[in-house]
Amino acid sequence: MVDIIKAKTGSIFEEKASYSRVVSVDNWVFVSNTAGRNPETKEIADDVLVQLNQVFDNIETALKAVDSCLADVVMSRVFIQDPADTHTVMDAIGLKFKGVNPATTVTCPPLGSTVYKVELEVTAYRGASKAQVKEIKIAQ
Repeated sequence: MVDIIKAKTGSIFEEKASYSRVVSVDNWVFVSNTAGRNPETKEIADDVLVQLNQVFDNIETALKAVDSCLADVVMSRVFIQDPADTHTVMDAIGLKFKGVNPATTVTCPPLGSTVYKVELEVTAYRGASKAQVKEIKIAQ
């Protein structure tokens, strides 16, 4: 039988909407769309890069809870409120995912509140960071 782990942070949003921050199914790890709210202070910064750093801290905490890590990420979905922030956000994400190189989708939809400038959802495969990776080019 497959093991399933569902972890919550205690966020009021998780309780109201009945979702888990992270769900692990066998070696697959799914992290819910994550905002840059500090879980200790409940505050969210005005600066998009400060929010993004908090987003990554929140995601790394979730991944660690199920014995995974950022280097295991195979897919990311980036949600940026203001299209003008796209280059800034993606440059920072590029540094964070350097060498990981997950498949990525970037979109600029309205988010749940105007205070949220960037959110990130990831899918990881536990152990991918230790796998032998073959990189190929599919275009010139």
